[in-house]
This record gives sequence, C-alpha cells and structure tokens, in this order.
Amino acid sequence: MKKQHLLSLQTIFENNRNEENAIQMEKYMRNQFFFLGLKAQKRKELSKEFIRELKFDQNIEPIIKALWERPEREYQYVAVDYLVRNKKHMQKEQMELTEYLITTKSWWDTVDAIASHLVGTLYQLYPNLIKERGEEWLRSDNIWLKRTMIIFQLKYKEKTDEGLLFFIIQQTKHIDEFFIQKAIGWSLREYSKINPQAVLHFIQCQELSNLAKSEGLKQIKANKAAQR
Repeated sequence: MKKQHLLSLQTIFENNRNEENAIQMEKYMRNQFFFLGLKAQKRKELSKEFIRELKFDQNIEPIIKALWERPEREYQYVAVDYLVRNKKHMQKEQMELTEYLITTKSWWDTVDAIASHLVGTLYQLYPNLIKERGEEWLRSDNIWLKRTMIIFQLKYKEKTDEGLLFFIIQQTKHIDEFFIQKAIGWSLREYSKINPQAVLHFIQCQELSNLAKSEGLKQIKANKAAQR
C-alpha cells in the first residue's frame, strides 16, 4: 500500500512538472539537486493527500528513504513535510533515520527543518538522547550534524537550555565554516528574543567570529533601535 502511495505521488508530480521553475530552483540551490519545478505552495497542495493518507508507524522508514533516494529535490521536501506533521509520534529508535536524512543529500534546506522540528522534538521527548547521540554528533566531522546540534533548540523559546546552548557554541565556535558560524549567530539571535541580557553577555565574553556576532546581535540591535 505504501509503495502504491509513492507511485501515485510520482504520477501527480510528473504531470505538474515545470521546467522553467526547475531551472530557477536548481540555480538557487547551486545546481546540487534536480528539481521538478514545483514551488512550495504547489508541492504542498499536490502532496496533501499523500501525507494525510500515509499511515505513520514503525515501518515508515522504507518509504521515507525511497523519497530521499529520488533524484528530484521535491521528494525530499515531501519526506520532511510528512515527518514534521507526525513528529510527536516519532520514537527514540527513529533517531537513526533522522541521522540518515541529515547526512544524506545534505544542505540547509532540509537539514534546518529536520534539526528544529524532528531532532528538537525527539530531544524533548527523550532527553537522554542528547547525551547518547548529541555528544557523538558534536565530535563528528560532519558539519551538518554539528549545525543540527547548534540549532535544534530554535523553537524551544522559554524552554531553551541556556547552558547547553552556550556549551555547544563554545565547542563549535572555532570551526571556520560558513554554515557553522551562521548557525551560531542564528541560535543566539533566536534566544536573544527570550533572554537578550544573557546573549549579549555571552557574545561579549566569547571570541566569536564576526559573522556569528553580527547575526547574534541583530535582534538586540533592532530592539534598541525601536526604543529610540
């Protein structure tokens, strides 16, 4: 049945292929992936029934991986959309699948949603995973696993573990990689909406890159400007 779901989705997507859009989308993603040319709103409209009807259970991994193995990027987006919709039903064991998705066909467009929605939710549901898997990811040479650790708390707001966030940044701040430094700034900017004083103090006390500082201070500077 799940295989039939995928075949139906492929037929729908192929019938709506837009070559002009595809060229633009591939260029935006630095020609790393092929596209069908389905922009977000159209893709979600066409995949709505697929996502709604596909039952979430412990046997979901094969179809998620089948979506991931398709050459066109829209199928990976559908996989992420589906898992985000069902994130509260995910089990501890599915962290293995999540790691596969982060480290395969890796780029910010999928990794960031996986980090903030799936990993963030799994760590809330199963806090022990942070030590069991998170420490391993921080030690990894894979920049996308490290980026995930930096930004997985983006949606935690008041529930953000400040000590953990600052510790992770201290462990990664020396890495000369755009996606790491951007993630550090992003995570600090988001947390500054909750505790601007703590973020400002942290930035002042740490030797952060100019990019991380600039990104991290954006919200604080905007707030000050609005008060003038």
